[in-house]
Amino acid sequence: MTINYQYKNVQPPTKIALSEEQTVGHADHWRILTDDMSEDVPNWLSQMIDRAVMPKGLNSNVSAYDNRLLLSENAPCHINQVLAMKAGKPERFINAYPCINGPYGLSCQIERVIVNDASLDAVLRLKSSDGSIIYAFDQLYTVNQHLYQQQESYFVNFSAWVHEITLSNKDEIIVVEDQEAIRYHRAFNDIVAANDGVVPEDIHDKIKAWQPETDAQMAPVEINLGHMCAYLFGDTLGQEDEAWCQGQILGKQEASFNGQTILLFDVVILREPNAMPFVVRMGAPKTSVNDELQVNDYIQANIWLQAAIYKENQGIAQSQAS
Repeated sequence: MTINYQYKNVQPPTKIALSEEQTVGHADHWRILTDDMSEDVPNWLSQMIDRAVMPKGLNSNVSAYDNRLLLSENAPCHINQVLAMKAGKPERFINAYPCINGPYGLSCQIERVIVNDASLDAVLRLKSSDGSIIYAFDQLYTVNQHLYQQQESYFVNFSAWVHEITLSNKDEIIVVEDQEAIRYHRAFNDIVAANDGVVPEDIHDKIKAWQPETDAQMAPVEINLGHMCAYLFGDTLGQEDEAWCQGQILGKQEASFNGQTILLFDVVILREPNAMPFVVRMGAPKTSVNDELQVNDYIQANIWLQAAIYKENQGIAQSQAS
């Protein structure tokens, strides 16, 4: 009898370890929600124990007898708390941070993990299926850390807390006068419009063959920079999850976090041809100023971008990849 073995070289993503000096912690994130961290945060951590759940992420074998335990809540805006455990009982507090559940996501590979092994704070460098690079804080690193694999495609849910959010400047306009650039712009729009809004596979050949029918088609093009989507991650190691973005509000609703009202904005911050749109659910405490923001508005925001990877969502990654 012949037995055939198939060897699969499974490797984790590249890991970059952060020192305590390089880890900034979550003080600025708690300040989004309270001006009295020393009073409010300990109270919130104590109160959440009564309604705590143990999120599994990719790990089906989560147990209170693990040496690290992640506690969370079944609420759109909630706290994740990490405890050191011994014989099924809490031994010491490790970390805590506020989270938002994000219903939207992208299929991504984990290229790199930037982590403080003491606090279990981790930032994932992600590459989406269309090649975009995204950095996000890993809500579920405590339970997922040993399961991540290189070259594996994961469906990643994204969310964010908002440090600052404002309407985009609609007066930021540039005028394109280069004739070749204008020709490409007009040709692309005409070809896609004639193809029922779908970019054809031979788009580049069609653009080369396209000819203007009127002089007006080659007139200078005005581009409103306030009506575009953009995402810029942070440039400091371990803080790449602190991002700037501009995008369009697709949805708006309210949620509650420990007695205060949180506005949840669904914002598309990357929207390119032949790519899945990058939509992030962003949370900000309700004020009279940000409550004036409405669906279809274009906004600019400084955000703390978060990621969560759940086993039950991985069928989405496979369907997007096919």
